Amino acid sequence: MDGPPPSDTALPPFAAIVVAAGKGLRVGGEVPKQFRNWRGKPLLRHSVERLLDAGAAPLIVVIAEDAQRDAKTALDGLSGYEWITGGATRQASVHAGIDALAEAEPQHVLIHDAARPDLPREVIARLLAALNEHPGAIPVLPVVDSLAVASESATMTGSANREDLRRVQTPQAFRFEAIRAAHESWDGAADAGDDAQVLRASGGSVALVQGDERLAKITFAEDFMPHTPSPAFRIGQGYDVHRLVAGEELWLGGIRIKHTHGLAGHSDADVALHAVTDAVLGAIGEGDIGTHFPPSDPQWRGARSHRFLEHAVALAQRVGYTIGNIDLTLICEAPKIGPHRKAMRDSLAQITGLAADVVSIKATTTEGLGFTGRGEGIAAQAIVLLTKTGDLS
Repeated sequence: MDGPPPSDTALPPFAAIVVAAGKGLRVGGEVPKQFRNWRGKPLLRHSVERLLDAGAAPLIVVIAEDAQRDAKTALDGLSGYEWITGGATRQASVHAGIDALAEAEPQHVLIHDAARPDLPREVIARLLAALNEHPGAIPVLPVVDSLAVASESATMTGSANREDLRRVQTPQAFRFEAIRAAHESWDGAADAGDDAQVLRASGGSVALVQGDERLAKITFAEDFMPHTPSPAFRIGQGYDVHRLVAGEELWLGGIRIKHTHGLAGHSDADVALHAVTDAVLGAIGEGDIGTHFPPSDPQWRGARSHRFLEHAVALAQRVGYTIGNIDLTLICEAPKIGPHRKAMRDSLAQITGLAADVVSIKATTTEGLGFTGRGEGIAAQAIVLLTKTGDLS
């Protein structure tokens, strides 16, 4: 593959075509994916802005016949481009874009898919540099996985040598007259996977240049989810209060404590576990206990609170986090927490799958002030540190 030119090298003049006439069916929904928002603005707008910023002129956007309103909304406020209606196939749409550029007689043209929004300038530079030696150039990446050849019955029939294969991206760059002639001679009864195939079919050589992982194609619904890197650490805080009443069992930290009064609530009212649960849920942005276990739902009446905490821990693990440590403070006049601290610590460690030495349980009073000072209830406050799975041993 050709090496990259210096990053500060001025780009030579080039025209561009952005292909945006597809339906994007694998994403689902009624709006074609190129007009949906990705990182704050329509997918199509990202590609058009990147090419305009790099100096593309003229720039043709190829859209479906019924997509003018969506395209106008997506590109509102931009100038330096024009759109045209595409054809029934991708190859026909590109051919229409090439015809629209013919009058401008550009020397070079980049043909880009709207579904690849994050276009680095360095890739454009490498492509244009390769056109000094070849009529076409495409960005590629190595294949890192093993490859299997599959039969129609979904069984493996052989393997392919990944060293001989590359993943192909866009934009693809061409000397304008070479790709124009190639499209003119293409068999109109068949579609082409990309424009490099069209050029190769006419005898033109295609250089391979280094692509970029940022040029990933937006294909499925999950690709529109936020891609902000997850932080290595997340911190959550939880707070809970329950009334002390006669005739109830007292559950704290997952253990039953003998006392004259117990905590009243829809579940077993374990304020310690509730506070820790809310801290875990808060750290991953998943609401609170009431969101997941609403008190209006009779199935949670009298439920043991360890189930709530286990659920929160599982949710955290599902998004790639484990608990680093727990710091829990119980606020009450009675019962005395000291005699039960070790049992509560062991219980909390067992529920969360942690070692006991990363679980802290403290107790304090309010010196007779407030509802806890009057013995009317117990409050709990918890702080939890979550670490990205694999970041800490």
